[in-house]
Amino acid sequence: MNPPVLVVAAAIVDDLDDPRELLTARRAVPASLAGRWEFPGGKVDDGESPEEALHREIREELGVRISLGPELVGPDDGAWLLSEQYTMRLWLAELQDGTPEPLVEHDRVQWLPVGHWMTVPWLDADVRIVEALAARHASL
Repeated sequence: MNPPVLVVAAAIVDDLDDPRELLTARRAVPASLAGRWEFPGGKVDDGESPEEALHREIREELGVRISLGPELVGPDDGAWLLSEQYTMRLWLAELQDGTPEPLVEHDRVQWLPVGHWMTVPWLDADVRIVEALAARHASL
């Protein structure tokens, strides 16, 4: 069995020092995921660092540039196991330039105010990450 493919994602917040809003993106494709919400990001290409891949993916998917904050280290060898096929690393980030638009795999983006981060139907694999982010925010 092959090791899981590494994907990277950003939890884009309005302010890294005092996050009050979290950006989420609604999947349009594939059909099996359409209508569910996720953290924007994607696969790491050969020869790319995870951070380089994340910057590229966010530019391609949302048309913005971001500044990376700390990584939200996951419980699965430092990452977040999404399925047998995929594992994810996730960084907190804030917008550096541009206004997020759903350009590729999404049909909508939405800012969720703190306390309302669980009010959209997240992809199942992202739910525990949102919960961890909310717990981290509560401890700030």
